[in-house]
Order: sequence, then C-alpha cells, then structure tokens
Amino acid sequence: MTTTYHGSCHCGRVAFEVDVDLAGSSKCNCRYCWKQRNWNVTGLKPDQFRLVQGEEHLGDYARSGEGFETHHRFCLQCGTATHGHGRIDAMGGDFVGVRVAALDDLPIDDLMATPITYCDGLNDNWWNPPADIRHL
Repeated sequence: MTTTYHGSCHCGRVAFEVDVDLAGSSKCNCRYCWKQRNWNVTGLKPDQFRLVQGEEHLGDYARSGEGFETHHRFCLQCGTATHGHGRIDAMGGDFVGVRVAALDDLPIDDLMATPITYCDGLNDNWWNPPADIRHL
C-alpha cells in the first residue's frame, strides 16, 4: 500500500513529500554509503517525490560514469542528507532515493518491518550482498 510520508532536514529549511510502499529499502557498502551510514528507500520514480521547500538550500554531490548519474542532495545549512536522484540504466532509468532518517512521520514499527537489500557497491557487485553486512 502506498503511503505519503513527509521528510525534512534537521534545521527545517528543506522539506519533501514522498509516496512510497515500504516493501523494501537498501544499504550499501560503497565508500560513500559507508561514510554516510546511508539507508535508503530506493527505486522510486521521480513523480513519487515532491520537494515542498528549500531547493535553494540544497547542495549536490554528483557522480557519473558509464550508464549512471547520481546526485546526493543535502541541506547546505545543517548538512542533513535528505534524498538523491539520478539515472541508472541497469535499474530502468530515472530514479529517486529517500534517506530513511529524513522521514519525519515514519512509524518505527513500519521501519523495522521494512526488508533491507544489501548491495556490494564497494566491489561494483551491486546486485549481490557483500560477504559481511554486520557493519551496515
């Protein structure tokens, strides 16, 4: 069942809404995700995400390569990572990912019931879990 959740950064300058079925989330062991302790609701289509306020307060850390482009967005004032977007051809094109920690009205029981997919980004083996997930 799709639910609309509301999210924001710590200082409140950035706010968004997202329509999502919490059928899954992801954690990755690549260097970026590890350093950010990244836990996302991923695989969302762009029309499921609405930035309500704060575009002018968003920073953008972007990466691109063969078949992908990603943008990690964060509040320039408080530093909170809120969401990301981009294009990954192997995953069907344009996407949005939302940081679980940025969701303001996600009940903890719903979060704990959400399955997690682990990705071995550190070894560019994205479709398989890493050998060790205890630290993720």
